[in-house]
Amino acid sequence: MHPLCDSVNGNATSGADSVDHADSREDHAVTNSPSEELTEYSVTALLTPPGPPEEPADFDEFWRGTFEAYGAGRVGWEATRDLDATETHQVRQIRFDSSAGEPAVAFLMVPRLEAAIRRGLVIGHGYGGRTAPDLDQVPADTAAIFPAAPGTLPNTGSRFPALPDEHVLAGIAHRDTYSHRFAAADVWRAATVLLDAAPAAAAALDFSGGSFGGGIGAMALPWDARFRRASLDVPSFGHHAIRLTRRCTGSGEAVRQHVQEHPEAREVLGYFDAAVAARRIRVPVHVAAAVLDPAVDPRGQFAVFHALTGPKRLTVRANGHLDGQIAEVSERMARQHAADFFALPDDRLA
Repeated sequence: MHPLCDSVNGNATSGADSVDHADSREDHAVTNSPSEELTEYSVTALLTPPGPPEEPADFDEFWRGTFEAYGAGRVGWEATRDLDATETHQVRQIRFDSSAGEPAVAFLMVPRLEAAIRRGLVIGHGYGGRTAPDLDQVPADTAAIFPAAPGTLPNTGSRFPALPDEHVLAGIAHRDTYSHRFAAADVWRAATVLLDAAPAAAAALDFSGGSFGGGIGAMALPWDARFRRASLDVPSFGHHAIRLTRRCTGSGEAVRQHVQEHPEAREVLGYFDAAVAARRIRVPVHVAAAVLDPAVDPRGQFAVFHALTGPKRLTVRANGHLDGQIAEVSERMARQHAADFFALPDDRLA
């Protein structure tokens, strides 16, 4: 299997959609074989929308109720440690009250000059977890918070296990107890903490998340009207009917095997499908989706993009969840495209 090259061709589609191609080659056959982890899908096939995933009749009711229970009102928080400041930002580790009923950890970056704040940014993380903020993701005019999803920070005493293969199954017996419900709810709570620490960030509050964080972000965004825009990089949990058919190297494999042994869990997953949630997102969204990804099925990533009904832009990545030079270029491009998307004037998204 030959990896895609790292050339860039910017191509705009009609209406509000825009596509940035990390590669334009379309000569690789599509295969749905569950034994081929490194299947490389053609861009043509991936740009063809799949049939929409089935969704629970009370999907909206469930998530609105979750937001009312965990996303509204004040959130208690306190600074626990000052970290090395940058030229533009004060940086602190904080503790806040998680929706899971336990302390959660986050990293807070606030510009030294309050008058400099023009934007706010909530930044999710992948299933590798988070132990520090990513300083390069925060522009000088932006206040940002990097929350760690419940259980993903080792040695925090959470009721959710930190290991991805265990975390992704924690509480999966019921929609009310599933770990992903609380991970999404803590996106809302982290936003509340950020706006408490830097009220001026409410002028333009954005979300950015990749992999696990991208899928969780898609679940969280429809219900919180405070967000202005979002960027989802190689988003996970898209279109379970597709992703459960293919063996992978990530936490999705633990889910696939679990559902084979416990088919009743499939009903619960219907409430935590990023492609179903994406249908409800109304703010402009940038998606970076890979044609080759051993951990997150590319068809599921593109399904999230296709499900969006508002203004949207797409970056086609050469690959995701891989190491090497092409992976580094692909990652760097996706981040730059996301930053450009957040900086666009509103009239460029109409």
